[in-house]
Amino acid sequence: MKYDFDKIIDRRGTNSYKWDTPEEDGVIPMWVADMDFCTAPAVVQAVTRRAQHGIYGYVTVPEAYYQATIDWFGTRHHWAIERDWILYTSGVVPAISAIIKAFTSPGDKVVVQQPVYNCFFSSIVNNGCEIVDNALIATGDTYVMDYDDLEEKTKDARVKLLLLCNPHNPAGRVWSKEELSQVGKICAQNHVIVVSDEIHCELTMPGYDYIPFASISPELQDRCITCVSPSKAFNTAGLQIANIVTNHPDWRKRIDRAINDNEVCDVNPFGVEALIAAYNQGADWLEELRQYLWENYNVLKQYFAQHLPFCQVTKLEATYLVWVDIKSTGLSSDQLTHLLLTEGKVMVNSGTIYGKAQGEGYMRINIACPRARMLEGLKRMAHVINRHVQNT
Repeated sequence: MKYDFDKIIDRRGTNSYKWDTPEEDGVIPMWVADMDFCTAPAVVQAVTRRAQHGIYGYVTVPEAYYQATIDWFGTRHHWAIERDWILYTSGVVPAISAIIKAFTSPGDKVVVQQPVYNCFFSSIVNNGCEIVDNALIATGDTYVMDYDDLEEKTKDARVKLLLLCNPHNPAGRVWSKEELSQVGKICAQNHVIVVSDEIHCELTMPGYDYIPFASISPELQDRCITCVSPSKAFNTAGLQIANIVTNHPDWRKRIDRAINDNEVCDVNPFGVEALIAAYNQGADWLEELRQYLWENYNVLKQYFAQHLPFCQVTKLEATYLVWVDIKSTGLSSDQLTHLLLTEGKVMVNSGTIYGKAQGEGYMRINIACPRARMLEGLKRMAHVINRHVQNT
């Protein structure tokens, strides 16, 4: 491979949220969704060039930024975006919060599909809205949508939005064209806007293709708002840049007003340069990253099959976040993750943060790290889990 994803990089003491949150030394953090890999060299070079200028004042977003976004999604994902459809902001979570603010009033309802990214919940509640759960259905080693339940719940006139996670975190699903079309049909019939969080769109596994919700048909494009960012794929979350895409001029005005009301209208110069470099020059690095993550996932599956066969690993179609069923251990999600941290010095996410009902009995593991580090983390997990299972 051209790029070295096996390189161990010490992130302790860099004010890393992932690495410096654990108070004890020696903890392997396999929780929050950022990667332990250096980003693409083109991104490093672009940010370095900008840093060397020495002045970091307010930034205007150039046409090159919009063109890079348009070219990337047009070439890579067959989604024709127009320049005026793009609104930039500081992140996908602020984007979702602004969209909710723009299209709801306190007391309105927003549908989510649990287990799902935990910041969806806070974005809804912080805007005074009510969470409505259209829970995913676990079947075998994967998940499917419950269309009957979605249809019933979107009939409620107080339901204004559906937050779609495409690809899905933490279930690892890449929704098919047929699945997305059915969601769009149900929401259109009930005048519900689909807000599609597509931040993990580049991180698909072999055999799976991400489909932008808005690209399926003009009808669905007219009923949705899409949130995208290079931050997950290129490990640039700290540079704080994201885009909101919609073809509705009046919707863009409402969202722009909400972005300004929420004071997330300004972005930093490094985020702008990073996006341009990632989208214009980062494709080959991304392809090698995806292959490395796929190999990591297969190593994890083999490790669980050999050392923790009673824990079911969910099929990973996208993201670098592996969802594992731990119900057979007899421990709750919170109990197990606490034991892993205190006894094994490995930090993973408890499934309950993605929905208490649908997340109980699961844990989420971040495999975006050098393989040697991942294997050490898995070894620690197996030691703790097997000891407690044997004792019970």
